[in-house]
Amino acid sequence: MNLFDPLSHPFFAHALLAGVPIAAACGLVGYFLVLRAQIFTGDALSHVAFTGALGALAFGVDERLGLFVTTILVAVLMGTLGAKAVADDVVIGSIFAWILGLGVFFLTLYTTSRSSGNGSAGVNVLFGSIFGISAGQAQAAAAIGGVLCLLLVGLARPLLFATIDPAVAAARGVPVRLVGLVFLALVGACSAEATQAVGALLLLGLLAAPAGAAQRLTTRPYVALGLSMLLAVFDMVAGLGLSYGVAALPPSFAILAVATGVYVVVLLVTSAPAKRLNLTRP
Repeated sequence: MNLFDPLSHPFFAHALLAGVPIAAACGLVGYFLVLRAQIFTGDALSHVAFTGALGALAFGVDERLGLFVTTILVAVLMGTLGAKAVADDVVIGSIFAWILGLGVFFLTLYTTSRSSGNGSAGVNVLFGSIFGISAGQAQAAAAIGGVLCLLLVGLARPLLFATIDPAVAAARGVPVRLVGLVFLALVGACSAEATQAVGALLLLGLLAAPAGAAQRLTTRPYVALGLSMLLAVFDMVAGLGLSYGVAALPPSFAILAVATGVYVVVLLVTSAPAKRLNLTRP
């Protein structure tokens, strides 16, 4: 099989167009989630994405609108309720089970009250459907992913400062609380967009695995940030290729299998524990 054969199929080309920017955004977001010890936030927002999408479908609204509005609003709400615009575990835990239960209610409402409703919508939200997106959806996903990447790169310096030493950052004029809230809004938007690729249940893997591997490979924050993005993109491209080559493997599973495999390899080759962040060499 020629290396470029998959690109001759529109479904694969669309998946690649959407998947690469989505993965890049996940890599950037994931690095700061790991650095700020907010991975649980990403897990909670994956459940929020499920609820938002099913709620929109239940009321006859485009599921993407439900995804973005719900995840961004809940992310900002968690930051507002938490100390210093950081969603703590108590706040997340208070929302977690209720929001998932609400999602199940919306799924039941959608499948029983709408004539066009069917169970596949819930499956697509939970596990993703990147090989089923249209050209227009792929272009929209690429545009949104690109914008998210630019916003995250622009926010990286003050966010890093506010993460490492919030007191000093505030004294130097960095709006720590505002930076934290903006970051959470971007996490929400990234979670909403990535749900369409890997699904709500598997989203956390794409946020955590590349970032965790990058942190073990370097102590330089900006290098780790870029490495996390590159690893996430590699996981996406390799996963799509694996799923194309082995038809029995769903793309979301293949993407996360590659991400997990890369992390395990990095774990094995870096025998020492993850080093502390070196702030003197950005």
